[in-house]
Amino acid sequence: MTHAYIEIMSVQNTRVKDWAQLLERRGRDKQGKYIIEGYHLIEEALKAGAEVEAILFLAEKGSPQELVALAGDRAVEWVGVSAAVLAKCSDAQTPQGVVAIVTRPQVGMDELLAGEHDLVVVLDGVQDPGNLGTIIRSADAVGAKAVVLGRGTVDLFNPKTIRSTMGSMYHLPIVEADLGALLPRARERGVRLVTTSLQAQGSCYDTDLRQPTWLIFGNEAKGVSPEVAAQSDVQVIIPMQGKAESLNVAMAATVLLFETARQRMV
Repeated sequence: MTHAYIEIMSVQNTRVKDWAQLLERRGRDKQGKYIIEGYHLIEEALKAGAEVEAILFLAEKGSPQELVALAGDRAVEWVGVSAAVLAKCSDAQTPQGVVAIVTRPQVGMDELLAGEHDLVVVLDGVQDPGNLGTIIRSADAVGAKAVVLGRGTVDLFNPKTIRSTMGSMYHLPIVEADLGALLPRARERGVRLVTTSLQAQGSCYDTDLRQPTWLIFGNEAKGVSPEVAAQSDVQVIIPMQGKAESLNVAMAATVLLFETARQRMV
């Protein structure tokens, strides 16, 4: 198949202006697309079958042949651009020389509940992109079935979030949902809802996490909201022998995910 190839050198080009808008949430919501940067992330997106619409690269360096080979006969548009265009479509301090425009996937609550749900991570208002990315990586590492982003959680397609997932966002479903509507439906399907709390009596190490479990983590400053906490079946604490009062939410999620995985390997 001959690959569609065009060149765009001007930052004033209408398409370039549209792509640059994808660096902001409003632009992503309006267009239903997002931007990823760098060879590793674009490779992961292509391998996962993400809907890659266009790949932008420095025209003077020629098309990235390894990505062309990976894309195969998919309808990807290859766009040779100037350094100025690439910089306008980049959020990174040091642009990596290749950018992709990707259509946002649509995964809904019904699809999530219809699939396997024996281990799911639920986030209630986590606002730091790095924390969200780390949690997604940890969920991917233990083989969790999905990550659910409740209202108030940082945008998955924020460029900082995308970078911090290191490609794990393409390895498991990530669903945006209204937790007030979703959690009761999950419980109806036999899922146990577990939250962390500094006031909890039960240690995560003494809690049976082998049955279908959704682990719920809250906002960095406020924790899980009262509305979501009221729906939880079990509250657990991560015991700490040192003097730190609490763990960063991404670290707490990682500890609980790996404890769940450990129990299930026994």
